[in-house]
Amino acid sequence: MIHIKTNKLPMLLALLGFMLIGCSNELDQPQLNNDFAGGTDFSKTENMIFSLIGVYEAVNSRGWEQPLVVSTRGDDVNAAGDQQGLINQDRYVYDNSFFGSRTLWETYYTDIISAHTGMEQIARFMELADEDGVTLGNQYIAEAKVLRSILLFQLSQVYGAVFITESSNLDDLANITTVPTKDQVMQHISDQMDDAMPFLLDMRPNERTELPGGVTKYTALTIKALANQELKNYQAVADAAGQIISSGKFSLFPEFYELFKTPGKLSNEGIFEFQYSDFGQGSGNNVSHLYAPYGPNSWTPTVAGASNGWGFFEPSMKYVKFMLDRGENERLETSVMFSQKGIDSIIAATNYTAETLPAFVSPTTRDGDENTAEVRSIFSSGKHYLPTNQLIPGRTDYGSNKNYIVFRYGETLLMYAEALLQGASHPAMTPDQAVNLVRERAGLTPLSGVTLDQVIDEKYAELAMEWGKRFFDMVRLGRNDELSYEGRTFTQDKAFVTYHQDQIDEFPILADQ
Repeated sequence: MIHIKTNKLPMLLALLGFMLIGCSNELDQPQLNNDFAGGTDFSKTENMIFSLIGVYEAVNSRGWEQPLVVSTRGDDVNAAGDQQGLINQDRYVYDNSFFGSRTLWETYYTDIISAHTGMEQIARFMELADEDGVTLGNQYIAEAKVLRSILLFQLSQVYGAVFITESSNLDDLANITTVPTKDQVMQHISDQMDDAMPFLLDMRPNERTELPGGVTKYTALTIKALANQELKNYQAVADAAGQIISSGKFSLFPEFYELFKTPGKLSNEGIFEFQYSDFGQGSGNNVSHLYAPYGPNSWTPTVAGASNGWGFFEPSMKYVKFMLDRGENERLETSVMFSQKGIDSIIAATNYTAETLPAFVSPTTRDGDENTAEVRSIFSSGKHYLPTNQLIPGRTDYGSNKNYIVFRYGETLLMYAEALLQGASHPAMTPDQAVNLVRERAGLTPLSGVTLDQVIDEKYAELAMEWGKRFFDMVRLGRNDELSYEGRTFTQDKAFVTYHQDQIDEFPILADQ
């Protein structure tokens, strides 16, 4: 069932020069005098961090298609280009032979197993550790639980019912007789975060010095809030998000546009990011995500020779119209790269003219890169765009040296506001205060007596193109009409992607879900 990925980037490990300690059946053997297993001396407890780094490497190394499979079904984004499986999925027509669905499942479970392997290895180190080593080991295991839960959370959002693994032993999967429902998976994730939090560091991820940007208590609280949001347990959402707010540790990055560029890496807004680096050098080792699917398939970059994208991920015309009608500037400019063909399409589909459109609605970004795309897509994702003037000199790959934000404080504030308007209570701040912090950063006037619909609109404006958050919100709220647009018809039976036939063949029980 589990296939080893061949496209993994040596995230973190490239820097440190260590590999994740390999799986060994000796993990299940009595300790006796076996302090060595699989070439590893478990008495050297200072090395247990490398087992944790291996887990981070697994989680950070995403294939290009996996975020797109998670992200392309909302009314904020369209699947574009020539990837028919993605295009079908975006229109709620699910193909059980689509390779992206297969690799999402296989890759995520490979990485979940890697997380279990890391936790088991750390437990072996702890058997021989002193008191400080045991404390550190408990922290590392808790971090691995959080990383595993991020993957499990996204899997369940996409597929609904998925397996909950308890160890690295693949025989456990072979003996599965039931598949937990989405609600059961989300409750499991929430409980796992409760187990992990007492052992996690009480600081922002960017305050960590030994592993900058690594998981902390607040990452776990975010995942707990998100899992309970899926469960519609809004009091639990408010309690978890309220703890993050009340900590006073987080703040919104001042410039929304730069939040998603190099200046925004590991900011005080960041709660969890996939981290990538060129190590400040124009050649040699680098670790990066393949951002090309998000970019324009043709452009004139400021830095000559900088590579373009593939045009597979296109902000929707519906989203563009929504933002223009709201008078949004900063968030629209940040979220969407325009081409002239896209601008012409706006003019043809609305009452806007070339003279009445805002000046930033231009094929040329504020950083001077010109989107010249005529085919595949007419808009590109600005949140996945790195201006070429921010590339390390000598690097030309699209988006090189750019982090991939997964969770951030802006989402926490809006999630908290929604929870209160769904009936929860918490003293951290009012819904007005939470929403207006986000609006102030966007250059908008404050609201008074904010309504649930206004919060949902604010989430649409703020979180577009980020991990399918709009789609999952609309599914949870039963707003099928919002997802039925531009020829699409969404019904609740289309909430989950079909399991790939390979998975069904491996686990016939999936056919009954």
